[in-house]
Amino acid sequence: MKKTGLYLMFIIVLSAVSCNTDKKLTRYVNPLLGTATLWEPEDLGYVRTWSERTWGAEVFPGSSLPNAMVQVSPVTQFRSGAGYQYEDSVIYGFSHTNKGHWNLLHLPILPATGAINPGDYASTYSHDNESAAPGYYQVYLERYGINVTLTSTLRCAYHQYTFSNDEAKKLIVDITRSNNRVRAWDIQQINDSVFTGFQHAEGKLCFYAVSNYKILELAQVKDDKHQVSVISFENRADNKPLELKIGFSFTSTENAQMNYEQEMQGKNFQQVYAEADKTWNELLSNIQVEGGTKRQKGLFYSCLYRSFLWPALRSDVNYDYMDARGQIVNYGHHYYTQPSFWDDYRNKLVLLGMISPEVTNDVIKSIIDMGEKRNGYMPTFFHGDHASVFVAGSYLRGIRDYDPERAYRLLLKNATVPGRGGRPYLQEYIDQGWIAEKDTVNVPVWDEYKAAVTKTVEYAYDDYATALLARELGDEANYELLMSRTGNYKNLFDPGTGFWRGKIADGTWIQDFDPYHPYYAYMYREANAWQSLFFAPHDPQGMIDLYPGHEAVELKLDSLFTVPWQGYEAHNMTGFIGNYCHGNQPDHHVPYTYYFIHKQEKAQVILDSIMDRFYDMGAEKLAYSGMDDAGEMSAWYVFNAIGLYTYSPADPEYIITVPLFDKVKFNLGDKVFIIRKKGNGQKITRITYDNQVVDGWFILHRQLQRGKTLWIQTE
Repeated sequence: MKKTGLYLMFIIVLSAVSCNTDKKLTRYVNPLLGTATLWEPEDLGYVRTWSERTWGAEVFPGSSLPNAMVQVSPVTQFRSGAGYQYEDSVIYGFSHTNKGHWNLLHLPILPATGAINPGDYASTYSHDNESAAPGYYQVYLERYGINVTLTSTLRCAYHQYTFSNDEAKKLIVDITRSNNRVRAWDIQQINDSVFTGFQHAEGKLCFYAVSNYKILELAQVKDDKHQVSVISFENRADNKPLELKIGFSFTSTENAQMNYEQEMQGKNFQQVYAEADKTWNELLSNIQVEGGTKRQKGLFYSCLYRSFLWPALRSDVNYDYMDARGQIVNYGHHYYTQPSFWDDYRNKLVLLGMISPEVTNDVIKSIIDMGEKRNGYMPTFFHGDHASVFVAGSYLRGIRDYDPERAYRLLLKNATVPGRGGRPYLQEYIDQGWIAEKDTVNVPVWDEYKAAVTKTVEYAYDDYATALLARELGDEANYELLMSRTGNYKNLFDPGTGFWRGKIADGTWIQDFDPYHPYYAYMYREANAWQSLFFAPHDPQGMIDLYPGHEAVELKLDSLFTVPWQGYEAHNMTGFIGNYCHGNQPDHHVPYTYYFIHKQEKAQVILDSIMDRFYDMGAEKLAYSGMDDAGEMSAWYVFNAIGLYTYSPADPEYIITVPLFDKVKFNLGDKVFIIRKKGNGQKITRITYDNQVVDGWFILHRQLQRGKTLWIQTE
């Protein structure tokens, strides 16, 4: 099949969705953005010597609705990020769950013809015969001559396979494989058109699949290394596309059937895709921009789209879900996965609350339930204790449809009671105000240690966030206790070097200190000392005062952005401006430090460079500078492109930057606030909101809720 034929088919499908596509914001979104890997030294910042692939954005190009249970997407390799790498040449199947984080990929299935070899069944494909849009994915499988189109609802997937020949139609269900270890599985034919089962990998995903072709046989085919399930279908004279509608549930096959019947039964492909397109267009329409280039709009709406795929729904249409104890419960709210807190507390979760507060409320209810059923600690992710920032920031922005006392009890225990499930090394942090690191030398990049500097400064900020909630709920004693610890970030500042630096148990500085050397978890989490500068979002003035004066801070910042990266090779560190690394989260806050020494225009030079350089990189212009990490990288772009950023996400305010666009309309609840730019410079000379001069660099969330106009004047 020619590229032109598939392109025409895609246009026909889009036309069926709406004849008024010119007004649709989904047309700007490219779900393939972020799927490519960086290879060239000028993009990476170093010369590759390892055989392993450098990490990309690790995103998936397939179909999903916002924060849905189902993400139906191609798998080009297992145990690799989101399962899809743009440089790969074969497809193993289409899986149904995805985060972009080396896990999930439940139930990969692939249409096929002919004899099935379980050790060799993947099909080649070409990007010339591939297309994607929000809620839609299409690819041509060259090995079998099958055109695949996919769409989805919240809990269901719709597969449509157009065969180019009359060979017997088959389906390969690779039920023994996912990105996680498959603990158990089952698949069985129920009648002439239905097969059901489950795959227990990261969670037990049950499925109920309905075919428009009669099922002749469901067989297990295996060799000495691998086993797949193969479903054979009847031949029909009309040779219409084979269609599969699959309902999913993390509770039972009965609920998977219920989800199918509620969301997909009786609908055709165009109807389901039209609903998906409408859902995405309504979400994207919450932020409407004018001005800017076509490229900037494409990046903006692609990033906005990417910001709303995680956390993922885990409850059924009747609100049943599997809780942390493995029990099916129903409390009358939607249940979601735990957010990727270390990454997306910085910005993405705030954006989620601004546009989808009902989802944020249910996410908080979900993590409360998880925490109460897991030793009484609020769950966190990977590092730090940033559920505190998420809950406090949401509460202070008026998102309160949950029991804040229950959330606070869990967060307070995280901050004050050492134990399994709470903060690592908490007792040490409580006793001395900082966490010690091992005294050693020549630490390899990837070795695991305490990441003691990062934990110390992040715990200080988490204490601040929990203190804000304590104050709101009237717990003055614990408010004072927690606030007394918010200055602990200062305990690991070394005035002799101007860096935050690790200490050993006796309180002396680690001697083997090279601020250029990156570590995975020695002193710093996924960073070097340069990238770990200036983290005290709650106390920027106190942070600045650690230095002799503004000139010293300016020199440090200038050096960060100008002294070249030393050529260290790390999978998770790419996208450099000097030693600043946009390809990972630890220093995403640093450019704004210029604001606090009256050099805002220098910050804007860096912000503009980041937005221009790091979001469509590589030969195909489809690579991010680093991992998207569940939408954090994307949300960073969204906020800065409209002229706001969540410098301290626990606080209900935003630092003001120079937007890319001349005009931004933002739907915030039942109000619309507007951001206007006057002038084309990088230095902000005047800020007004509702015709009143804004004093300083921040605007409050409650001001934006009034629905007025923010003018940003530049020169």
